[in-house]
Amino acid sequence: MHPPPAIRPARAEDLPAVSAMAAKLLELHHALDSARFFLTERPAEGYAWWFEQELPRDEVVLLVAERDGLLVGYAYARLEERDWNQLLDACGVLHDLWVEPEARSAGLAEALVTAVAAALRAKGAPRIVLHAAAANPRAQALFARLGFRPTMMEMTREL
Repeated sequence: MHPPPAIRPARAEDLPAVSAMAAKLLELHHALDSARFFLTERPAEGYAWWFEQELPRDEVVLLVAERDGLLVGYAYARLEERDWNQLLDACGVLHDLWVEPEARSAGLAEALVTAVAAALRAKGAPRIVLHAAAANPRAQALFARLGFRPTMMEMTREL
C-alpha cells in the first residue's frame, strides 16, 4: 500500500522526469491519430527545453504528483489571453495531464486537475478550458465527472 501522492509545484530538478512523461503523452496522441499529432525524434528533449522556458513564468502552472520519492504524474496549464480566432475569452487552459500507468485508477488525475483549477483560480482565471482526444473516452469521462462540459469539437481533414 502506497501513501497518497503529494501534489506540488514542479521544480527545475523535476524537469527530466516531467519531460519524459510529456513525451509519453505526445507518443500516445500520435498513436491515436498520427496524421493529426506530430511526433519528434527526441520528444523528451523538446519538452525539457519547453518546460525550462515555462517554469519561471507567472502565468504557468506546472504541478507534479510525487509518491515514494518518484514522480508519477504531472499537469501543465497556463493563463491565456483572449483569443479572437477561437472566440475564447481570457482563461486558464489545461494543456497536459499525465499519470503513469502504474499509478492510475487511484484518483491521481482528479487530484492534479483539482489542484490546477485551484492554482489557476488563484491567478485570476475565471474558467478552465481543455482539449481531450476524441479517441480517449476515459479522459473525457474524467473531465465530465469534474464538471467540464463539451463546448467545441475539433475536426481534421487531410489535404
